[in-house]
Amino acid sequence: MKRFVLCSALFLAACGQQKQRQQQGTQPGNGPATVSRPENFGADVAFLKEHTETILLKDSTSKAAIALAPAWQGRVMTSTVNGDAGRSLGWLNHDLIADGKPQPHINAYGGEDRFWIGPEGSRNSFYFAPGDSFDLVHWQVPAPLDTEPFPVKSSTRASVIFERDMALTNHKGNTFNIKVTRTVTLIARRDIGNYLGLDLPKKVEAVAYHSCNRITNTGKHKWDTAFGMPSVWMLGMFPASAQNTVIIPIRNGGPGKQPVNNRYFGKVPEERLRVNEKVVYFKADAGHRSKIGLPQDFVYNYLGSYDAEHHVLTIVQFSLPAGKQRYVNSSWDVRENPFTGDVINAYNDGPPGENLPQLGRFYELESSSPAAALKPGGNLEHYHRTIHLSGDEKHLEPIALQLFGISLKAVGVK
Repeated sequence: MKRFVLCSALFLAACGQQKQRQQQGTQPGNGPATVSRPENFGADVAFLKEHTETILLKDSTSKAAIALAPAWQGRVMTSTVNGDAGRSLGWLNHDLIADGKPQPHINAYGGEDRFWIGPEGSRNSFYFAPGDSFDLVHWQVPAPLDTEPFPVKSSTRASVIFERDMALTNHKGNTFNIKVTRTVTLIARRDIGNYLGLDLPKKVEAVAYHSCNRITNTGKHKWDTAFGMPSVWMLGMFPASAQNTVIIPIRNGGPGKQPVNNRYFGKVPEERLRVNEKVVYFKADAGHRSKIGLPQDFVYNYLGSYDAEHHVLTIVQFSLPAGKQRYVNSSWDVRENPFTGDVINAYNDGPPGENLPQLGRFYELESSSPAAALKPGGNLEHYHRTIHLSGDEKHLEPIALQLFGISLKAVGVK
């Protein structure tokens, strides 16, 4: 199996917003899309340009392209392997974007590479104000991570640098002055194989990009276990399908080992989660709301998914430092150790129950940096790379075998 080396309580917010809108008798801006989802990249880009500034990066060696939105933290909103006519590979909340009205708690615009800062929960949370209880009523995504822009510092034909200063206060009441420098780079088709460690077949269409996300302590206080330590938290939202499965290779697995944390929203049904000594398979069809996570001891620095309906193999690679690290705990609880969190998360949206509308037909692939123990002036960088490969299964099969050590015919949760 090839190993790589690199130099969301989202549904809860949706539930809170949808319940509030139902009580108010208003239309759910973050509910199931009433604006029809375009099937191609060109239509999605045209839609985005109607509502926000959109930056396109196009590969001169292929038809690959990505679309970015500075107003929404410089997110990569969507991508394509085949130009305007190609399938739009990122999930967009068309209804919310078209509505244009800010929502309470969170504005889930979508996007397949979006920047957040952890932790979400614990005594160091940036999503609950000091003294607030850990519940939906009080949960709030900080505006710099939700509705405020990341200004463009510079750009080239292949990359864009965004930079933003922000001040965030954690649940303890400590204020963090943070400079975020975010560089998004489109990778040329001819170079993608170098990142995968293999020769990419000509009949496989591809798009790849990565974001380098740096946080700098611009304040006067050292970030440590007592004051609190933030992390870089990267989330990618992708369209779900009936035959879509998240694939997470694991290490140190075996009898008696429990690498998967499924405590987030209750136990994941057995028919949706399959774990063996080497791989985790997690159904991502937007049919059942669920989330899993894996800590550092069990992960490599990559994960992926396979959409057998549309023949898209997605690989996400990220920075994973050597040696034991602290990772922030995002559980909505101040009693647990705040630095025993997960490195990898995967989320599958689904009906929230209580007669509430579903947020959308999407799933997420997420990675986190270690907790940033930084003195004033210090910085931490976290890379998050997304690669989409599209083609006949017979051409994708040897790639899956080399990268994940599995056959695509074995992917899925029965």
